[in-house]
Amino acid sequence: MRYFFSVLFLISSLSGAHAQEKLTVLLDWFVNPDHAPLIVAQELGLFEQAGLEVELIAPADPSAPPRLVAAGQGDIAISYQPSLHLQIKEGLPVAWIGTLVETPLNSLVVLEDSPIQSIADLKGKKVGFSVGGFEDALLGAMLQGVGLSLDDVELVNVNFSLSPSLITGNVDAVIGAFRNFELNQMDIVERPGRAFYPEEHGVPVYDELILIAHMDKTDDARFAKFLSAVETATIYLTNHPEEALELFVKAHPDLNDELNRRAWFDTIPRFAKRPFAFDAARYKRFAAFMKERGLIDEVPDMARIARPLN
Repeated sequence: MRYFFSVLFLISSLSGAHAQEKLTVLLDWFVNPDHAPLIVAQELGLFEQAGLEVELIAPADPSAPPRLVAAGQGDIAISYQPSLHLQIKEGLPVAWIGTLVETPLNSLVVLEDSPIQSIADLKGKKVGFSVGGFEDALLGAMLQGVGLSLDDVELVNVNFSLSPSLITGNVDAVIGAFRNFELNQMDIVERPGRAFYPEEHGVPVYDELILIAHMDKTDDARFAKFLSAVETATIYLTNHPEEALELFVKAHPDLNDELNRRAWFDTIPRFAKRPFAFDAARYKRFAAFMKERGLIDEVPDMARIARPLN
């Protein structure tokens, strides 16, 4: 606690003389435990102490935030590392400025009592997905590792009804299930699931949630202040998960339920403790994977992908 309040005092002393600067952050989805560092930073007054007035906005369309930031209608957007590679391919002028969740959350899930004991057992089975393209690529790579291909399974678009489709038997497996949410959701309704993790089955490890900004505006001084506050909040919630959860549910009482409490504790180990840090080799490796799977045409220069702030 002494460390935390020392950092808080330092942030305050450095920025207290300045007027609050507005900063708009477009979320990737409705508020949930994946956004814990942002909510905790807000509730602890870290943004305010940094001289920022931060507005967190949940999107009506989850695909819109990167495009809005590219169009100058938002300062920062939460996105996904795989999506960033696709956005660059499309010509969107956005770039990485920080990391929020530094490990994959995506997974391939079957029912715990399913006869599918290995990925090889998926041959001839139905696999549900929500978003075509990247999820297909993940599944394809996982199947390739056991000598199969996408032609060996039947892909079924279940929209965003992943766990319900699995529980009702409409599909035998689902790809794209977030391990911190769907697995808990299934366990709560007493239909537990079992996950196969892409990074353990031929897919290079990647950052699940990242922070992006317009590539021509990454020198904005507000961004470093924002990330510093997020870093402090991440350390605080890592050290004090129960207290941080109390702050979260105070701000969002509608999320005070069993699913979000479980997801909270499952997500904490996955938050980036160094949100400023950019691993160029890791991003290059994953871009090469996306090129190999036919999702992008070339591996871009890392200076195009990321604009580290320090």
